[in-house]
Amino acid sequence: MTPPTPPRRRVRVRAAALGAALLALALPSTSVAVPQEAAPRHGSEACDRTPGPLTGDARRVLDIARKARKDLKLNAVLLRVTVDGRELVTGALGESMTGVPAEPDMHFRAGSVAFAHIGTALLRLVEQRRVGLDDTVERWLPEVPRAREITLRMLANNTSGLHDYVTDPAFGAELTAHPFKHWTPAELLAFPFSHDFWYDPGTNWSYSHANYLLLIRALERITGTRIDRLVHELVTGPLGLRETRNSFTPEIPAPVLHAFTSDRGLYEESTYWNPSWTTGPGAVITSTVCDMARSAQGIGSGELISPRSYRVLLNPGTVGLGTPTATCPATICLKQTEEWHFGLGVIVAGGWLLQNPSFSGYAAIQAYLPEKRLAIAVSATKTATTADGNMAQSVAERIAAALAPEDPLDP
Repeated sequence: MTPPTPPRRRVRVRAAALGAALLALALPSTSVAVPQEAAPRHGSEACDRTPGPLTGDARRVLDIARKARKDLKLNAVLLRVTVDGRELVTGALGESMTGVPAEPDMHFRAGSVAFAHIGTALLRLVEQRRVGLDDTVERWLPEVPRAREITLRMLANNTSGLHDYVTDPAFGAELTAHPFKHWTPAELLAFPFSHDFWYDPGTNWSYSHANYLLLIRALERITGTRIDRLVHELVTGPLGLRETRNSFTPEIPAPVLHAFTSDRGLYEESTYWNPSWTTGPGAVITSTVCDMARSAQGIGSGELISPRSYRVLLNPGTVGLGTPTATCPATICLKQTEEWHFGLGVIVAGGWLLQNPSFSGYAAIQAYLPEKRLAIAVSATKTATTADGNMAQSVAERIAAALAPEDPLDP
């Protein structure tokens, strides 16, 4: 998965306001028009196109997505927008495969959305006093270098100092040559373990998939529960995410949104490339846009956690970190600011909380703006002429600019 990138322009600070608004339970009303007769539809229940004829903001959003698909040369765009849990619009544009129309209920790989679920699961375990965020990991992960210095918080907020295997040239060469290869955690961790730490644990910030591989292993050993079952118990089950599933194989539940990419130099189908490298076994998920909109709302509002834990979700100690050093270049130790930083499994970008996976021809984003209780979920796939980058994010940015122009979605 592509590591998070810093903002392209300054985004106004909203993180502190989000926490205060949640505590006050008095968020400002949104100006987005939602049909009053529409009842909340959570998760994947009735994940169908919004019945027409569309009017107002619903039509506006679909028109924006239609233009974005053309401008960005996308194969398919799936989208769902909700306000306060109520459906504004759900739609699908383009094709899954030649002659097969895209539909909103199609499943796709959701990648780092799993990190948002795992971060909230960790906070729930802390609330249950089964573990502490600042517990060091040597008891559960004695095999990890410097385990006596690394805490669960550091794994969850990417401050351990471990290298990221995804950006390791040796890993990249092997993945490119063998996209169907099944990777084990031991094989993946061998890459960061072969390097010195970027910095002393807890003193800087750098994105690393290795952190979540280890956090998953630690949570399984702490609870004695497989991570897919644990996350379902603590997060995806309570949120009603019936179509968000782990698979221990490259399987994707039907109906499937097929993916295509030019990553290896030729435009080819990548739907069933093996995603075992993306994170630990039990957390390699597929989802739908309906589930992701519900996930964005549930995680982004702190629905499952206390106000105190929500403040930690927004800033687990990352703001102010991310300083280039003699041993960690500026491309790795990215500055964490109030405007843009990594929270506990989520990215905080101005007023938005989001995750934006992009890999193997799939791109997606789930984003939530607590100030307006606005959730946006988009999945997009490529044509042979699609530019590099997360095009689902680009579509979502256009939608956000129309519905919340004072709060740009620009991570």
